[in-house]
Amino acid sequence: MTILSSLRRASRSAPLASKLLLLGTLSGGSLVAYSDSNKKEEEQKQKKKKKVVVLGTGWAGISFLKDLDISSYDVQVVSPQNYFAFTPLLPSVTCGTVEARSIVESVRNITKKKNGEIELWEADCVKIDPANNKVHCQPVFKDDPEASQEFSLEYDYLIIAVGAQVNTFGTPGVLENCHFLKEVEDAQRIRRGVIDCFEKAVLPGLTEEQRRTKLHFVIVGGGPTGVEFAAELHDFIEEDITKIYPSVKELVKITLIQSGDHILNSFDERISSFAEQKFLRDGIDVLMGMRVMSVSDKDISVKIKSSGEVVSLPHGLILWSTGVGTRPVISDLMEQVGQGGRRALATNEWLQVKGCENVYAVGDCASIAQRKIMGDIANIFKAADVDNSGTLTEEELQDVVEDIIVRYPQVELYLKSKHVRSIKDLLTDSEGNPKKEVDIKAFESALSGVDSQMKSLPATAQVAAQQGSYLAKCFNKMEHCKEHPEGPKRFRTGGHHQFRPFQYKHFGQFAPLGGDQAAAELPGDWVSAGRSTQWLWYSVYASKQVSWRTRALVVSDWTRRYIFGRDSSRI
Repeated sequence: MTILSSLRRASRSAPLASKLLLLGTLSGGSLVAYSDSNKKEEEQKQKKKKKVVVLGTGWAGISFLKDLDISSYDVQVVSPQNYFAFTPLLPSVTCGTVEARSIVESVRNITKKKNGEIELWEADCVKIDPANNKVHCQPVFKDDPEASQEFSLEYDYLIIAVGAQVNTFGTPGVLENCHFLKEVEDAQRIRRGVIDCFEKAVLPGLTEEQRRTKLHFVIVGGGPTGVEFAAELHDFIEEDITKIYPSVKELVKITLIQSGDHILNSFDERISSFAEQKFLRDGIDVLMGMRVMSVSDKDISVKIKSSGEVVSLPHGLILWSTGVGTRPVISDLMEQVGQGGRRALATNEWLQVKGCENVYAVGDCASIAQRKIMGDIANIFKAADVDNSGTLTEEELQDVVEDIIVRYPQVELYLKSKHVRSIKDLLTDSEGNPKKEVDIKAFESALSGVDSQMKSLPATAQVAAQQGSYLAKCFNKMEHCKEHPEGPKRFRTGGHHQFRPFQYKHFGQFAPLGGDQAAAELPGDWVSAGRSTQWLWYSVYASKQVSWRTRALVVSDWTRRYIFGRDSSRI
């Protein structure tokens, strides 16, 4: 009793924040302390956290989660997969150069080291309700009635990173008869399909024509994915398959169909030419200027654009790789926010969906609607003309040059195209000397061609990763930038934007072409092709893996392939 009385007196004399509830057990003689006030503080802190819902765990979603300080947010993730896949290596998975598990990493493993907890639900988002700040989700476990019930989540901020789906352009028979290469499961199906074609071709009782049909592999689309798959398939057949199926090695044919005049048309024309010549030497049939009309389980009908003639090509396996389309959940959202008919969600330069204040979209599902400088030219001039003289002096122009370049990225591209360093270099007289003062007509005339440099960003992993990382950094300093904005000047309303707008930095692109050769287009108009470029490709792709585990597995797969070849078993 004396001890308890002392504890009561100590409790009354202590501050409220440090009061403890002390429980003693006479039988065990143990003492348990529980801080009631600390628990309340923690609960209040949790209530203050804004809810951030992330849809998707692709390049954009994972980059956002990796860089986000989740101690400031309550983060919930919805994705049909509980893993991240290094998609640039999917063509290598189709032929066993790299194993599927070597390029995937659990999302929970990626995020477990974060300062906080991220909740992940394996489900598809079936509807976004921006009016009520809710998303409706359907679990992927459709065979389990208890685990397949639809649920909804409320959010303060929504990050849409669901990517895109394959674009069939409404071509009949594509969905039913073609393979695609967007997910790991697609690559595994293609790998089994290639082996099946050879197993069917060596069965007794088939004619030579039937065997040729079984071994005719058609790739539709001459972009990076189609070209890389064609190269991987050629190497797989030449280096491994023909050794175990020698009776049919002369019957194999690979055909690549491209609607344009060149393959890899997003690359430098020197790389396109190199790739076409390489495929010609390898015996890969490249058909350019052709449009696919329909696909059946037996053949593919194509129209020759130059003549209008329609020809039919028998096939054993078709890969369809012709670009990306909009997912149904995104199409529905676009209708709700007045963006119906677009190919992707329109966002501003801060990746905020137009028409939704607290919704952001990153990656393949979105497209930045860059603001035109000519629409703001009068406001820019007015903001720069501090003394209201009707002309801009060199000092007044200098004060807004940086803000103009940051706010309108196309300005920098225009300056590079004109081989000048600054906007002031565009404001010269007839003799090429800088003008000391310019009026609005001269200012407008100098920048009239700037908007011609506006370009849409490509749907690549590099763009998505940079967007996710940028958005996470904006969220990390959101509270700070409310009081101390870091963005460029608001030329219309005054003040400054809260953040600097997103600006994509291109680090180059690779195109593996088979035979231990690759082509690369790097910053500075540097183009490289050959075996040395293939080793550069190895080093870059190994370094870009999301974990040391996948990095080690990918390198070991490459080493195994050099020593033992690729596995041709149907698993």
